[in-house]
Amino acid sequence: MKICEVKPGEVEIQGWIENLRDKKSMQFIVIRDLSGKIQVTVVKEENPEIAEIFSHATLESTVKIKGKAVANEFVKLGGIEILPEKVEITSHAEAFPIGPESSIDQRMDYRFIDLRTERNQLIFQFQSYLVNAMREYLINRDFTEIHTPKFIATASESGSEVFEVKYFGRKAYLAQSPQFYKQMAIAGGLERVFEIAPCFRAEKSHTKKHATEFTSFDVEFCYINSFQDVMNLEAEMLAYGLEKTKEKYGEKVKEVFGVDIVVPNLPFPQMKLSDVYNELEKRYGFTVPEEEKTDLTTEAERLCARLAQDKFGHEFLFVTDYPPAKRAFYHMRENGILQGYDLIWKGIEITSGAQREHRYEEIKKNALEKGLADDVRFYLESFKYGMPPHGGFAIGVDRLTMLLLNLPSLKETQFIFRGPDRLDP
Repeated sequence: MKICEVKPGEVEIQGWIENLRDKKSMQFIVIRDLSGKIQVTVVKEENPEIAEIFSHATLESTVKIKGKAVANEFVKLGGIEILPEKVEITSHAEAFPIGPESSIDQRMDYRFIDLRTERNQLIFQFQSYLVNAMREYLINRDFTEIHTPKFIATASESGSEVFEVKYFGRKAYLAQSPQFYKQMAIAGGLERVFEIAPCFRAEKSHTKKHATEFTSFDVEFCYINSFQDVMNLEAEMLAYGLEKTKEKYGEKVKEVFGVDIVVPNLPFPQMKLSDVYNELEKRYGFTVPEEEKTDLTTEAERLCARLAQDKFGHEFLFVTDYPPAKRAFYHMRENGILQGYDLIWKGIEITSGAQREHRYEEIKKNALEKGLADDVRFYLESFKYGMPPHGGFAIGVDRLTMLLLNLPSLKETQFIFRGPDRLDP
């Protein structure tokens, strides 16, 4: 029985010993599971054997308790206490090697202990619900969830930033993204697909928003008219997910993290990249050299949070009309302009999306320009036999959670963090 389900009557619960006050004639024990906390009260004279068990128990040990739950208006934890009739310590806990004062890296060394707080457990309950709400949005619109390979024969987008592994006497790589396989699914007639799965980037970055392994929420669908269709679907999906998650966790998130979950209005505002730089200079005096205006600099990206609020009263901003030089070869270009976008939220990019190039000769030409034709031959094959116009995007689940809860880094929002200097636990 979950603790949150306890009502007056005969009960059996299991959980962690969070607190234990051993008085002269009474013991008061707080038991915790993921659903909540409850008080167990022992009258020593009436239950000497049970009192003896608890007198030797340590905090964070696990326990199984059978007894009677009774109403007691003086009990702060829900007005119910349990009078135990049988107690079993199911595991004994040693003293913790970390505490609230420990650094984030010390906490990561003992992540299995660090997770035992209401705050940290709420992060993953919240994240799970948000991801499922976005999945629900897609399933309700006839998307199919797929599961693509993570071992690949060639680098998935370029020759850099990939992890090379041994694969039965030959080289293989860990996939940077499921992009090629999502598009192969479109070629296969699935029309609307998504995947929520790990991706791997061999970037030696130590910023709060980078990791070498992360969870990506990837979406691809066809019969689109332009990348505007892709932006519209992503905006609707995010608004739906945030609305559903606010309904369930909004109050708890406000209580624990001091964050109001804002359900964004539709449509999301959008600006061309050149217009963003013009506005940043006009409004805030921010300038960068012309050669850097082919992409958003880190500082420009950060200022987009202020710009979105000041200009549109919105937390999100789509930035469009990038030059194709630094973008993937499979993004469609028209008149030298990328048919895609970045989505900026709270000053950090959470998505790159685009209409994909579906015409075989065009995508082959783009791959040749990048020097990738041989590496992606298997991928190009899927464009020879009829490929509908299509597009898609990817959202980093860990980054999305970090921004929503205003947390300091991905180390907080990944169950087990992976970075250039961390491969344990």
